[in-house]
Amino acid sequence: MVQGAIKRKGGIFLVRLLRFLKGYEKESVIGPLFKLFEACLELSVPLIMASIIDDGIKNNDTAYIVRMGGLLILMGFLGLVCSVIAQYFAAKAAFGFGTALRRKVFETINGFTYTELDKIGTSTLVNRTITDITQVQSGVNFGLRLFLRSPFIILGSLILSFLLDVQLALIFVAITPLLAIVIWALMRFTMPIYKRAQGQLDKLALLTRESLLGVRVIRAFSRQEQEIEHFSSENSTLRQTQLKGGSISALMNPLTYVLVNIGILLLLQQGAFAVNFGRISQGDLVALVNYMNQILLALVALSNLIVTVGKSFAGAV
Repeated sequence: MVQGAIKRKGGIFLVRLLRFLKGYEKESVIGPLFKLFEACLELSVPLIMASIIDDGIKNNDTAYIVRMGGLLILMGFLGLVCSVIAQYFAAKAAFGFGTALRRKVFETINGFTYTELDKIGTSTLVNRTITDITQVQSGVNFGLRLFLRSPFIILGSLILSFLLDVQLALIFVAITPLLAIVIWALMRFTMPIYKRAQGQLDKLALLTRESLLGVRVIRAFSRQEQEIEHFSSENSTLRQTQLKGGSISALMNPLTYVLVNIGILLLLQQGAFAVNFGRISQGDLVALVNYMNQILLALVALSNLIVTVGKSFAGAV
């Protein structure tokens, strides 16, 4: 039931996100587009490395190796340029989104009646205006930069691995769904935890505000120790919730690394027989290993994106 409510509110948030990105349509397109250019360059690197091994090193052709090495350096420079441009436009769109959202939230708060302000609470409104919007803004920034790039790298690596060798590419097909299941399961468990932590943060902010406003009364009735104990209890609860969410999120990298490295071991084992029988070349096997590593790096980036987006949804809903 809670999960369903979060999904419905998350959908409403995505619709409103597009509305607040109005005026930054160009930046929202250019940022992901240059990330896709960078991903295309990255996907072509293993093929060039395979060519260097099979045609340059095998034939002892130094001139060819130098030419292809220069091409790799050029592609690396172009990838850096694309990454910087994508980061610039994504940050511009995200901060513009945050500015528009803060303005709208502030205007809405100013329209509240005193009854509504008392019902919601000043501490909650402060957290919504500052902490939550900052989380959502970070989610938009990460999303524009990585939401298309990581899946494109994964899909491109799978397609190119099939072009190199169908049988060895089946290892990619077996590992990728397992990685997707791990990511989905961790996201499913962490989102409610971050949502609960958001409510505890509101309660802690309210307690801090009440203590500051009533500091003279607390001193007059010698309630310092009780207030300190109360604050420590609430702070400890928030700490435990954050640690629980962080501990689950921290499983993302180890689990993905284990699965991908198992895939690399299987790839090397089966690839050795394929090279020995002449079905593929040594360069193609190196390219397949590189594509597996690219999937790993893309999934690590995707896992960080999921954690950030999970916090963003918790703040948004």
